[in-house]
Amino acid sequence: MAFTLRVVAFFASLCAAATSQAMAQSRQASLPNFPITPIALEMGNARAPLGWADFCRKNSVDCDVADGQAKEVMITPRSWNLLLGINAKVNKEIEPVSDMDHWGVVESWDYPTDGKGDCEDYVLEKRRRLIKAGLPREALLVTVVRDMEDEGHAVLTVRTDIGDLVLDNKRQQILPWTATGYRYLKRQSATNPNLWVSLGAPDSTTATAAR
Repeated sequence: MAFTLRVVAFFASLCAAATSQAMAQSRQASLPNFPITPIALEMGNARAPLGWADFCRKNSVDCDVADGQAKEVMITPRSWNLLLGINAKVNKEIEPVSDMDHWGVVESWDYPTDGKGDCEDYVLEKRRRLIKAGLPREALLVTVVRDMEDEGHAVLTVRTDIGDLVLDNKRQQILPWTATGYRYLKRQSATNPNLWVSLGAPDSTTATAAR
């Protein structure tokens, strides 16, 4: 009887060890395999895009906020899957259409409530859903870039403990900002969404619009 109990205990310990190893491997597999990237160098104050000012007139509750402190998203399996899921879901749900075709104007930043929008509208919707899911507003920054065709484009920068990551309607993959091939012009301040900062080359000493 004692021998049987020892055998059962031995195999139980093996199963527990195997389960722990499998859980560790699953956690590792569900996290991004990125090196920590340098952050963008903030060069100074920048003028907010006219589209943002117009958006705030229409959605004052999203803009009338007090100054906060810069924050980061800790990348865990849960937060990573949340970013992946919302990026993919919004990209799939929204039909891309220019502001001219949609509204008859050159530029209009809006929530895509009718299922249509351009790059800024994708960004605003992703930002709204991530804030609703519990991520800090101060880590979710609307960003203006020049894409690889040197055309204006907007993406959502997420400040994380492994560097700045980019959610983009042009791709399902979430990339470090340095891996997108874009030229970064300006983005929201991490302390106040109504203040904008111009961006320069990566700050290697610190690790961590419209189509």
